[in-house]
Amino acid sequence: MLRHILALAVKEFLALLRDPRSRFVLIGPPIMQLIVFGYAASFDLDHVAVAIFDEDGGGAARELVSRIQGSPHFEIIAHIKEEAQVAPLVDNKKVLLVLRIEPRFSDHLAKGRGGSLQLILDGRNSNTAMLALNYMRAIVLDFNQYLGKVRGSTGPPVKLSMRAWYNEDLNSHWFIIPGIVGLLTLVVTLVVTALSVAREREQGTFDQLLVTPLRPTAILMGKSLPGLVIGVIEASFIIVVAMLWFEIPLRGSLGALYLGLLLFLFSAVGIGLMISAISVTQQQAVLGAFLFLVPAVILSGFATPIANMPEAVQWLTFLDPLRYFLVIVRGVFLEGDGYALLMDQYWPMAIIGLLSLAAAGWLFRHRMY
Repeated sequence: MLRHILALAVKEFLALLRDPRSRFVLIGPPIMQLIVFGYAASFDLDHVAVAIFDEDGGGAARELVSRIQGSPHFEIIAHIKEEAQVAPLVDNKKVLLVLRIEPRFSDHLAKGRGGSLQLILDGRNSNTAMLALNYMRAIVLDFNQYLGKVRGSTGPPVKLSMRAWYNEDLNSHWFIIPGIVGLLTLVVTLVVTALSVAREREQGTFDQLLVTPLRPTAILMGKSLPGLVIGVIEASFIIVVAMLWFEIPLRGSLGALYLGLLLFLFSAVGIGLMISAISVTQQQAVLGAFLFLVPAVILSGFATPIANMPEAVQWLTFLDPLRYFLVIVRGVFLEGDGYALLMDQYWPMAIIGLLSLAAAGWLFRHRMY
């Protein structure tokens, strides 16, 4: 019995190694995912964009700013002079945080009184905000110890007060759950559409489909509708659960959200049909779908910030429709975004959908027989 099992195992290994497609599945995806995970997935923050609002300008303030400048975690990109400059920098994601140093900060410390700092954080990604806050706390603590040694004081002379925008409590659910709308919708839509044509080929009904009066374009359209409908239903259910069960506020335009959802499903259906058109069996279709899904999730910014990825990988993220939809869904939920603010996210998904559907149609016509 053991000899028969070993013989069967050897036969399966030989079959895998002799099939070019199977060799690619064994070698290509692991290497690709290793590169994506190794470079793109990181929970460390380096060179976080910071703006300094120094209303003091004294020696102690300059010492604190120099410590921030010397930290590998922060990069000061702006020195602002008035309060009105704070909101545009945070709103447009040019900086993750703004450090505000109170007037007469240095004088208060010289007289033995406590100095105050205000840290304004972009709380849309609560995990990133908490990491940046902890880095800044470590710098302030080190600065306190330095002042204590120099002046012989015992208490902490500098106190840090924090205010987070868009996610006041830095609740990670407010960041993760809107992202799940895009993640699960992509999984369901992609798998449904990827299996559509492959199922016809595997079950032997593909030839029957070709002799019907329907043209190839009409067949593809009919194959895409179930994925679109299922995707809308899936996303709507998650949105309702997010609002009613998890009590996440929907601050923006519902119409802007659903326009983004339809464009996102349009691009996802195109990619799914492209995978289905080149797949002979359902197993190949599922493998192709998950081969696309894993890098798409990592490169979308769902869990790790895109800005922290290498520049070459950042360029690769522009091909990922999930990247754009996550900006839309989080912007509508947390920031109150409308159509105008999200226009830059709409048109890339429309282009991805048109190109992928055109490629799916070409592959479908050339693989009919």
